[in-house]
Amino acid sequence: MQLKGKIAIITGAASGIGREIALTYAQEGATVAIADINLAAAQKTADEIIAAGGKALGVAMDVTDEAAVNAGIDQVAAAFGGIDILISNAGIQIVNPIDQFSYADWKKMLAIHLDGAFLTTKAALKYMYKDNRGGTVIYMGSVHSHEASPLKAPYVSAKHALLGLAKVLAKEGAAHNVRSHVICPGFVRTPLVDKQIPEQAKELGISEEEVVKRVMLGGTVDGIFTTVEDVAQTALFLAAFPSAALTGQSFIVSHGWSMQ
Repeated sequence: MQLKGKIAIITGAASGIGREIALTYAQEGATVAIADINLAAAQKTADEIIAAGGKALGVAMDVTDEAAVNAGIDQVAAAFGGIDILISNAGIQIVNPIDQFSYADWKKMLAIHLDGAFLTTKAALKYMYKDNRGGTVIYMGSVHSHEASPLKAPYVSAKHALLGLAKVLAKEGAAHNVRSHVICPGFVRTPLVDKQIPEQAKELGISEEEVVKRVMLGGTVDGIFTTVEDVAQTALFLAAFPSAALTGQSFIVSHGWSMQ
């Protein structure tokens, strides 16, 4: 029970990586708020945790809407008495070459990945800073926080920017016992990645099998996708780590796809 007594809010937690982190945290004793734009799906995950004997709450949240973020964070703090852990995980993917990327899609990508990280952080810090309660903020970056790939200009830009945000928070938050990290997964076989396979095959003029073998797994040491469990265990380790010896850092979880 490494997180017993801790209160965590996880965005984009109704599915994929966020959901696995929520389930893992609940198993380790945390009270978990499942924040997602799809409230029904969020509540379904929360109900699953509750049925297993844990404590959870589904929260409606559009991370690009400041009022919705503030209301959701306030709801969690009021329900459970504070916030100890924020996982900024909500994200989408749109692929296109730069010369064909619409400005609207560019703004949408940055709004979800970067603005959402800022807004949820600012809202959560109100409770983490109070009486120097402290806490841990974990951003879901990517190997693309350190690397670049074709067709992903706004995604790569936003994921790079999360490194800067985490470093600034590590400096500012230290006085209030707040730490920050960026987890940088490789390709995880979620619906988000599955959607990219035919899109990239079309844009690159190769088969879907080649996208998987060459683009997604070609750089790994073992030809294996990163799993949601890999990422969740990393998120558990960072949230449970007892000191600021680790703060402002990025942790690449990619089966060797990226090495820094």
